[in-house]
Amino acid sequence: MPPVPSSRPAPRLAVWAAVVCVLAVAAAVVSFVRGSWLGVVWILMAGISSNMAWFYVRKAKLDRAAQADRAAQPGAAASG
Repeated sequence: MPPVPSSRPAPRLAVWAAVVCVLAVAAAVVSFVRGSWLGVVWILMAGISSNMAWFYVRKAKLDRAAQADRAAQPGAAASG
């Protein structure tokens, strides 16, 4: 019987993506305060990492729901 993949990596990736998003926003603020247009790149990175965070949160939620559905099916424990 193959091991069941853990749904733990998705929330961890979501946390890291959120951290990157916060740091990118902070870097953008610092860049704009210093008068550099490089802050635009940081804003783009913040947008990408924000989308990644939401993706991994949603993926973890759907994985948990699918796992609960599989466990609730009749005969799930007898298969194998």
